[in-house]
Amino acid sequence: MVLALLVVLSAATLLVLDPVPLAVLYAALLAGILATARIGPLRLARAQIPFLLFGIGVVLVNAFTRPGVEPWPQLPVRVTAEGLVIGSALALRTLVIGAGAVAFAHVTEPRRLMVSLIRHARLSPRYAYALLAGHRMLQDLPAQWRQLTRARIMRRPEPAPLRRGRYRLTLREQASCAFALLVGAIRASERIAFALESRALASGPRTLWRPVPVTWRDGALAVVVLGTIVAVLLGGVLCA
Repeated sequence: MVLALLVVLSAATLLVLDPVPLAVLYAALLAGILATARIGPLRLARAQIPFLLFGIGVVLVNAFTRPGVEPWPQLPVRVTAEGLVIGSALALRTLVIGAGAVAFAHVTEPRRLMVSLIRHARLSPRYAYALLAGHRMLQDLPAQWRQLTRARIMRRPEPAPLRRGRYRLTLREQASCAFALLVGAIRASERIAFALESRALASGPRTLWRPVPVTWRDGALAVVVLGTIVAVLLGGVLCA
């Protein structure tokens, strides 16, 4: 249900190029996330930094490249009002989708998501469990990277100088560790694929352990989210 609402939210933002409704929708989304998703303000702010930086780049590119009226002709660079408006709308669209994605990743347990997709979205177990296995592999990559880098440091003939209390790898050593991580991930994916096939995930219907039902809470969440989206978009159209 949360995934479907995220898709609807993303699709709804594609229809709007007015920054005001998108800003209102973004503020309402942040308030809802802080109230229901159990994400602290600081953690949510840190998660929004990549989307914010991308949005700033979008605003600058549109402001400098789109034709239109120049509100500040005395500036050494050409900035257009149309570029600022469209760039701000695109940046806010990025922030809305990013905030929804952060909330989705925080509140959704991977196993429950896959079981729900199999039961309610009729996704094939072959693809669902492959996605779940890939997600688990991605979760393990940071620990494997730390293990590889520490092993690389231990193999040095002489201790490397410390930088801010930690050992640093050279660019060549980092490339070597990255290649080893890639090879290990490919080999692990081959073993997982063989294990999935050996369990006959590609043949016939299967039963589910601990199925995920759709409850009244999902319906209430859908009503609130869809109602907020419709109200904000209609308000933007009427005020335009």
